[in-house]
Amino acid sequence: MTARGTSSRFLTSVLHNGLGRYVQQLQRLSFSFSRDAPSSRGAREFVEQEVADFARRNPGVVIYVNPRPCNVPRVVAEYLNGTVREESINCKSVEEITALVQKLANQSGLDIIRIRKPFHTDSPSIQGQWHPFTNKPTTRGGVRSREVQEPALAQ
Repeated sequence: MTARGTSSRFLTSVLHNGLGRYVQQLQRLSFSFSRDAPSSRGAREFVEQEVADFARRNPGVVIYVNPRPCNVPRVVAEYLNGTVREESINCKSVEEITALVQKLANQSGLDIIRIRKPFHTDSPSIQGQWHPFTNKPTTRGGVRSREVQEPALAQ
């Protein structure tokens, strides 16, 4: 925790994901809904219409469908780092559930926290951060060659 009251960290990737091949962090999705409850209608329609397309787009994700008597339909997302997220899909439409499931698939499983800086290195340089204008002149016209500055000497 910081002085602001929210936790923060430097920007990192999960297990250096992306340096080799990309590994999707979502491991398992479990849908629990009632067969008869009106609050589970969106979840039932999602399972009937969209779950096969989602499974085709995300072959590394295992999907469990558990139709059982329950008060609140929910989706449970389990990630490779052991994080378990549970989201309620009570009275949501198919489009809202599709957006929620896609959001869960894109996340890494880490808590969403404030990033201290947009860059971080383990061996910082004393010269500062490089950017495209580091060695460019600060004048509006830029540095001009001698021939352009003194045309009389060039002749």
